[in-house]
Amino acid sequence: MADLNTDVRYIKGIGEQRAKALGKLGIATLRDLISYFPRAYDDRSALRRIADLVPGETAGVAAMVASPPTISHIRKGLDLVKLRAVDDTGTLDVTFFNQAWLKNSLHQGETYIFYGRAEGSLLRHQMANPVVEPEGRREVTGRIVPIYPLTAGVSQLILSRSIRQGLDACADILPDVLPDRVRQHHQLCRIEYAYENIHFPESAEALDLARRRLAFEELFLFTIGLERLRSRREVVHVPPCGGVDMELFYRALPFTLTDAQRRCVEEALADMRSGTPMNRLCQGDVGSGKTILAFLAMAWCAQNGYQSAIMAPTEVLAQQHYETFQKLCEQFGLHFPVILLTGSMTAKQKHSAYERLELYENALIVGTHALIQEKPTYANLALVITDEQHRFGVRQREEFAQKGDMPHILVMSATPIPRTLAIIIYGDMDISVVDEVPARRLPIKNCVVNTAYRPKAYAFVADEVKKGHQAYVICPLVEASEETQGENVIDYSKTLMEELPSGIQVGVLHGKMKSSKKNEIMQEFAENKIQVLVSTTVVEVGVNVPNATVMLIENADRFGLAQLHQLRGRVGRGDAQSYCIMINASSAKTAKKRLEILNKSNDGFFIASEDLKLRGPGDFFGIRQSGDLVFALADIYQDAAVLQEASEEVKTILEEDPELTEPGHHILQKKMMQFQEEQLSKMNL
Repeated sequence: MADLNTDVRYIKGIGEQRAKALGKLGIATLRDLISYFPRAYDDRSALRRIADLVPGETAGVAAMVASPPTISHIRKGLDLVKLRAVDDTGTLDVTFFNQAWLKNSLHQGETYIFYGRAEGSLLRHQMANPVVEPEGRREVTGRIVPIYPLTAGVSQLILSRSIRQGLDACADILPDVLPDRVRQHHQLCRIEYAYENIHFPESAEALDLARRRLAFEELFLFTIGLERLRSRREVVHVPPCGGVDMELFYRALPFTLTDAQRRCVEEALADMRSGTPMNRLCQGDVGSGKTILAFLAMAWCAQNGYQSAIMAPTEVLAQQHYETFQKLCEQFGLHFPVILLTGSMTAKQKHSAYERLELYENALIVGTHALIQEKPTYANLALVITDEQHRFGVRQREEFAQKGDMPHILVMSATPIPRTLAIIIYGDMDISVVDEVPARRLPIKNCVVNTAYRPKAYAFVADEVKKGHQAYVICPLVEASEETQGENVIDYSKTLMEELPSGIQVGVLHGKMKSSKKNEIMQEFAENKIQVLVSTTVVEVGVNVPNATVMLIENADRFGLAQLHQLRGRVGRGDAQSYCIMINASSAKTAKKRLEILNKSNDGFFIASEDLKLRGPGDFFGIRQSGDLVFALADIYQDAAVLQEASEEVKTILEEDPELTEPGHHILQKKMMQFQEEQLSKMNL
């Protein structure tokens, strides 16, 4: 009898050759086979009459072959099979390319289902290369058909038949991970029904039930794995910091912190006083003032006699942090050493930095990835702050941990995503949210325009530069491409050099440049040696230029809302009024609707919320995958509500049975360990 670990070659009807082909898709066992979920669905369940076919639309018809198919050899490599099919409303001329076997497979007088794109006219109906099968078979037509990711040697039909054989082989051996109470409380279908209808849905409603059940299970297992990771983390003990009154720092500031800023600082300090390593995400919208929070946490560590380090994603930003922290120390009357360490420093400069790292136990250390290379040795490292989660993985955290005695970790992120989604994206981290912008910041003025506005936009940029300010221009492409339409950095910079007054220096920045060249360009822009910087989205996380007042985004319809908001956040950092001009090159109503959200609001959390609404529950027959995350089925946007339900259920179960030792939880315990090993390790958590 088969079990879920059975090699697919031993499944009835598969064999050695097909198993070898399936292996290219990562399918080795019966479990792999039934868990290879479709990437989308094609609803072929409804049929039309021939007379109702509309040219350009895809549809299925049931029609009888009226005359024997004919074959024509047009040229080498091109054979045409033609036939005429009829129903009681009209005739359909069908052509197949390079499928000669169909001449003898399709028989006059028999009825078939033809599914494809209607062509011709309302009076003369045609189809080219439709999917075809005998009426009543319902294998590739007459139902909701799953569409799977494929590889060479594996067709949709082969994969679908293999999965059918796999499901038949495990009819009575599928374990239901979810306790009955959980399944019934959330009105989830049984596991057998879910697997059957995710692959061979009886109806749209059945598919919906199946997908919700499997997504719930995936998010449930993921959440319970994270909770177990968190509980494991909390048993580690480190010496608690404490005894420093932050009011002294707050009063010395030349401005008043927002309530959100104070709350985030206090949450971080409470973690560092607790005796367990902090692992916190500080999530703040662009312009919410996270840099001062990093400095306050580092100064608090120094006052307690410990070292702290902040790692920036670029050398230019590291240099800016270094200069900012030096000024703040002077302003506060603090005599803490501030040490800079970056990859481009000379050997002599690095050697000096290494010596100071070992000498000063209360230093504020600023740098790039050079901070975790082999040579630096820290005297007393207690806190590590990183600038963006997506540029700092778990491996780097572990490397820092080896250099310090389990230092506290504080991650700064400017990605404003709903809290429920932050829980899953940022793993087992505690979350602080800076949801206020300092009152002294002027709101950015936005406008969405079409391509005809470009001459006025160039004139506006020139006017701002004349006032002493600078501008960013963002393009979606580095250079012209036959495959992709859109403005590119190389050609656009040449256009601007011709359009703008001769005294304005135009710089170019993109991801294909060497790091040293990118740093050089960003440094020149920071020093106002370049007034207009034409760039790809590499500036999204980069340099802080308070003098930049214009963000001009070409083909804004090509970017995601969150990315546009991040780009817009590059301006509005100084005292002058700033502007964001989004050029919409699309005529689609959806593009205009999306951009209007940014036009009306500078609130990143509102924008993220609206983005979720626009995405909606997802296109039912085109299930989206979650990109960076490795879920087989769940989508963090589409399934945000399911995630919330799963999280609440996990808390209830772990409160009642923390070790999952009760009789009803033994399958869950086993599956959770397997899931944690496979999925969480892939996510590097």
